[in-house]
Amino acid sequence: MMNPKPAVPAYLDNIHIVLARTSHPANIGSAARAMKTMGLHRLTLVAPQLIATPMTENPPLFDAAKPQDFKLPEESFVLASGAADVLENARIVATLDEALAHTTLSCALTSRKRELTAPLQTPRQLVPELLQAASDGRQVALVFGNETFGLSIEEVQNCNRLMTINGNPDYFSLNLAQAVQVVCYELFSQTDMPMTHLQQDTRPATHEQIAGMVGHMESVMNDIGFFNRRNSERLMRRMQNLFMRADTQTEDIDILRGFLNTVKRNLKD
Repeated sequence: MMNPKPAVPAYLDNIHIVLARTSHPANIGSAARAMKTMGLHRLTLVAPQLIATPMTENPPLFDAAKPQDFKLPEESFVLASGAADVLENARIVATLDEALAHTTLSCALTSRKRELTAPLQTPRQLVPELLQAASDGRQVALVFGNETFGLSIEEVQNCNRLMTINGNPDYFSLNLAQAVQVVCYELFSQTDMPMTHLQQDTRPATHEQIAGMVGHMESVMNDIGFFNRRNSERLMRRMQNLFMRADTQTEDIDILRGFLNTVKRNLKD
């Protein structure tokens, strides 16, 4: 029997994932899936620039004058899997200024050296500050740029924090959705959500249950002549100690006693 599922912290709703000028429909869907897996639901798309793909031969065009009319293609929903609601509720805006208007903390995801004075920090370093702001009711944004060009210098300057995902300096090639997953995981991992709902209830065997099972085992071992050339007292002490140390569960005792009963019956046949 599994334990009840804990509730995802409500303050995660104050954290927004912002995708600026994203070009691949699948990446938007995969990013939504990455978000929802880690308890995040607030997605903002800034001026999507979708390219044609084998699944989306005629991508929708974004009209900055009518951002609300933009509809994501089916490919995005297919890749979102069970996170279609994140896409359906996504904000679609024309500029990064609009996306960040109500935020107090905004992190630009970048892996390039830039002529900026703000220090580059990893997700692990920045997340405590972001979670504290979100839990205080402030709006936080993590801004990811175009797959090919990343964020422009102007877009980076619109943010007040710089975040980078550290990796192999000889080969670093995360795609957009993978980068979103890494950052969302770090956010969720630092909420210290318990994992008790993934663990089965345990029923440790009592001293009496273990002693009864060991006595049952001794009886069967005696019936089959196991002690003919062995010291039964010393051996059974070791068996008792073994099962006492092994964190034996009630279910384990039931299985072993069922096995021993079967052996007993077969000996009588």
